[in-house]
Amino acid sequence: MDFLRPARWEEALAAKAEHPAAVPIAGGTDVMVEINFDHRRPSHLLDLTRVTELYTWQDAGDRVRLGAAVPYARVIERLAGELPGLALAARTVGSPQIRNRGSVGGNLGAASPAGDSHPALLAAGAEVEAESVRGTRLIPVEEFYTGVKRNALAPDELIRAVHVRKATGPQQFSKVGTRNAMVIAVCAFALALHPDTRTVRTGIGSAAPTPVRARTAEDFLNAALAEARCWDTGAPVPPAVAAEFARLASAACRPIDDVRGSAAYRRHAVGVMARRTLAWAWEQHTTGEGTARCA
Repeated sequence: MDFLRPARWEEALAAKAEHPAAVPIAGGTDVMVEINFDHRRPSHLLDLTRVTELYTWQDAGDRVRLGAAVPYARVIERLAGELPGLALAARTVGSPQIRNRGSVGGNLGAASPAGDSHPALLAAGAEVEAESVRGTRLIPVEEFYTGVKRNALAPDELIRAVHVRKATGPQQFSKVGTRNAMVIAVCAFALALHPDTRTVRTGIGSAAPTPVRARTAEDFLNAALAEARCWDTGAPVPPAVAAEFARLASAACRPIDDVRGSAAYRRHAVGVMARRTLAWAWEQHTTGEGTARCA
């Protein structure tokens, strides 16, 4: 196994172009586990830890441009106001040591259906900035996941940054596991209110071959809130609407039975989390008294 260690981004792109099978590594929280257990034996490792720009973020107007290697701990400490859903999800990732090393870019590259950042990115509305020596493109996050641990990157592309819309309303994240952190999610759910467009977006993790949005549930809820004039009046979400939203969110899942939970349990849990996160977010929106939660 050869070890490539570029000092600048341009050098990293050139190395990836020359060795398309090279596996990028920054935090190493996924890659090193696979290597240590002999689940992966790449011909080249592409160490990106010297590329300092990957550890920075920029205010980009209505978005935050988050460098691919910005660790979860920095998202929690510095970006919870702009990206509350992502910060909530980051709090559930591993241990403090893992949160100091792992990053959203690494989570995206691994493309695990159980990755904790994926539901929050889907709900917030994010784009992945992918680059190669051929140029740069932005990939909507819902198009980035192509299968179990597969993504839309070309062989010569690297993730440079993630563009995440700043919150214009409350965002929530919920995860089911044997405990709140240091555990792979049995399933997870994120919800974001977007009062500027009067829409609701969702994200589901660990309940399908890829992270997914519950689009039918979103469409139903957006129409129901508009019909009941909830955005105008601040009225509570009607119980029947919340129940149907939960049912449709469950229906968006395509889970499997495995050692962490059955398919039936995952569908049920996603429905419960959908109803709860909607209640929490709407309370925040209408009263300003609720708080961001993660349960």
